[in-house]
Amino acid sequence: MTDTSSRNAELAARDLAHVWHPCTQMREHAAQFPLIPIVRGDGAWLIDADGKRYLDGISSWWSCLFGHANPRVAAAIAEQAEKLNHVMLAGFTHEPALRLAEELVQITPPGLTRVSYAGDGASAVEIALKMSFHYWHNTGQPRRRRFVALANAYHGETLGALSVSDLPLYRAVYGPLLFDPIVAPSPDWLDAEPGENPDDVARRRLADLRALLERHAQEVCALIIEPLVQCSGGMRMHAPSYLTGLRKLCDEFDVHLIADEIAVGFGRTGTLFACEQAEITPDFLCLSKGLTGGALPLSAVLTTDKVYDAFLGDYAANNAFLHSHTFSGNPIACAAALASLAIFHDEPVLERNRTLASHLAQRLEPLREHPHVSGLRQTGWIAAFDLVKDKASHTSWPPAERRGLCFYKHALERGLLLRPLGDTVYFLPPYCIDEGDIDCMVDVAIESVGIATT
Repeated sequence: MTDTSSRNAELAARDLAHVWHPCTQMREHAAQFPLIPIVRGDGAWLIDADGKRYLDGISSWWSCLFGHANPRVAAAIAEQAEKLNHVMLAGFTHEPALRLAEELVQITPPGLTRVSYAGDGASAVEIALKMSFHYWHNTGQPRRRRFVALANAYHGETLGALSVSDLPLYRAVYGPLLFDPIVAPSPDWLDAEPGENPDDVARRRLADLRALLERHAQEVCALIIEPLVQCSGGMRMHAPSYLTGLRKLCDEFDVHLIADEIAVGFGRTGTLFACEQAEITPDFLCLSKGLTGGALPLSAVLTTDKVYDAFLGDYAANNAFLHSHTFSGNPIACAAALASLAIFHDEPVLERNRTLASHLAQRLEPLREHPHVSGLRQTGWIAAFDLVKDKASHTSWPPAERRGLCFYKHALERGLLLRPLGDTVYFLPPYCIDEGDIDCMVDVAIESVGIATT
């Protein structure tokens, strides 16, 4: 054993003595699946304590837009840290928070004028749910206390966010603690009937939603959706026309629309925000992950003056929004976000992404004919496919065989980080990747498909 490899082992052993990792069966790390200690990031690459490099094909859970250790973001963090680390936003303000709010109002869909800060995506969803419920309470409609969510949705793992999620893997154990949403069918274009295109699926699912709202609108606060791509639910995609129709239905039935763009915002779908492709403005827009370029935790909820005004009044009326996070609008995190947004202003990020997304699509196309690959799909900079036992009959592998995990392990051995969702393989690389790295990523992915399906 070399000194460098013993350093990897030493760090992993120290970690297992104390750290409880997210979304992980810890017994496997101790027994058969060693942790990988990362000591440095370099653009699209991660480097472990042994010096091995890994191409980060998923932007470390979809957050590192411009790669690791981006110099502009790092410089902004260092500069702000020398001036002000933190001050509470209750009764105080600071330049980074107000500048970021002004910037977000300018770049998001028109009509979103008020910004509330939190620390992560699930917290942003909690704020949007509570604001919507509280709005109806303040406007004299206390019967409205339910939410509509889509089948296959995922919005986070705090109790409110988990309540409007529809993935049994996450909900099952905590069911007794959760409220039950009204679940509408997903407009996932993989559910197309013979002869249907994505817009046909959208129309059919909008008709289903209309029938649901006709029965329940009087008790509904809001409908929540991940625009264009249901990410953690398996990268399921739908047509922009569904969002257009959804906005019309919410207006017709006087129901709030919450757009959860935590994963799909900031250029992931080909436009800065997914809602742009349907030319709609939600009543609440939830942002996080790429907001700071993945450098620091920060989230924001944007809403309208109409919602904001419903919370104004005398102190005795007790209608203020009494929700807070200690680090809401942290100055250093806001400085990182401003630096990340400045890159969008100064560089042709979206244009370059479209070119690279086209190259990714071209390189993935041979997988369309693979006998164990189904549902090859792409929306902007997000691409995915499913590992299946039999393509013709759409038969999945038995879950216990964990084919996706086999794919993941082999890709890691070859220096590529692609972490499937079950047996769904997806690509969400940072924007600093180049065509050569894309070629490497796809070559290893194709090789890993072969290993995982034999």
